[in-house]
Amino acid sequence: MSMSAVHSASPPAEEPVTPPPLTTPPRKASVRLQERRGSNLSLLLDVNTLGVESVCSVSTPKEVWLQLLHTSSRPLTHTLLQEAAIDTNTLNVEYQKIPPNFVNAADLDVPGHMMKDRYKTILPNPESRVILRNPDDEPGPDHYINANYIRGYKGAPRAYIATQGPMVHTVGDFWDMVWQERSSIIVMVTRLKENNEKCEVYWPQPRDRTKRVKEEDEDQEEKDGQREKENEEEGEMRQIGRFIIRVKDSREKDGFTVTDMEIQLHSERRHVRHYWFTSWPDHHIPQCIAPYLRLVEEVETYSKSLVPPSSSQEVSAPASSPGPIIVHCSAGIGRTGCFIASTIGCQQLRETGQADVLETVCQLRLDRGGMIQTSEQYQFLYSTLAQYSSQLQQKQNQPATLPQSQQNPEDQVSIQLQNLELHSKQNRKIS
Repeated sequence: MSMSAVHSASPPAEEPVTPPPLTTPPRKASVRLQERRGSNLSLLLDVNTLGVESVCSVSTPKEVWLQLLHTSSRPLTHTLLQEAAIDTNTLNVEYQKIPPNFVNAADLDVPGHMMKDRYKTILPNPESRVILRNPDDEPGPDHYINANYIRGYKGAPRAYIATQGPMVHTVGDFWDMVWQERSSIIVMVTRLKENNEKCEVYWPQPRDRTKRVKEEDEDQEEKDGQREKENEEEGEMRQIGRFIIRVKDSREKDGFTVTDMEIQLHSERRHVRHYWFTSWPDHHIPQCIAPYLRLVEEVETYSKSLVPPSSSQEVSAPASSPGPIIVHCSAGIGRTGCFIASTIGCQQLRETGQADVLETVCQLRLDRGGMIQTSEQYQFLYSTLAQYSSQLQQKQNQPATLPQSQQNPEDQVSIQLQNLELHSKQNRKIS
């Protein structure tokens, strides 16, 4: 075979292929904070281009949603508040846009704190958490408690303390906090047991309530029953850690119980009033607003009335300014947040004729993440303030000579509560 034949049988040489030019894919529009005219929210996150339904489901930079919490506002007059309270769809959308501001465990630099947390995902915000100072006679580091200082009306610092329901091994810490902060009022908005334990009994049970408490706890473990038996034997006095707690008086009211106690350390004694609201079931809302509003008003009235008692050798006079009002449920964010927000909202309505629920809840979440835990609770908060607004307006429009019995308005929010119950199966969480 000739060389020419060999060359003719060889495949033709391939020409070099030039790769296509590199192109940069189009960048998605970034999540940004923008102001929208005509919106009830002064600041909103624009996430329409991301194809999601809720701001809460978007991983946004912390600075962005912190700015949202600092700047969101929706002040409503009496009339607008009444209208907003029955617009449950709008309220649900508004609630979903509020960043929860939960705390990551990595951000809480407290060794061993998990042992004192009732729920591992509900942690105190580091910037506002309560730090228990170590007693002078006990060397060692400061103590941890799952609690936060909460600002009040007009941003008043440390007006409240929001905390979890005490556990068996944190009851002493709870009373350490009461003593350290010179708190004179405790508000408890949970039952002791709701399917499972929500709060440990941390105060002596009056004799006429011992049987009732035992019935609530009858199916607990044997050790819990033994503790209850010991409490009954102690009667109305109990040694808890460094303190002696005495029950001075207890009285039942419509939906809640008021107990006056005395806390003693060495020779010093102080008065503490305990409000226990038992008409708020876990994962739900109260069936009637009226008893709840009476609790809010009574706590606020008593707080303002605290004055040094007459000279007494047995009880030390309290500080000129009472300490923070301690509020707790089980986790210390759901029902606790509702109570504090209700109190602030009532003050807003009395002082300014407006209520800003959105701004109030954002302020609470800056102090303790997750406050107001469900959309249903958020709607209940609006309904509560709408009812209080109605009461204020009726009192203002009635002559001063009318009997007090005629000045109490009827509960006008039964339809609103029925609407809220329709949402009770949504976003069920611990409270």
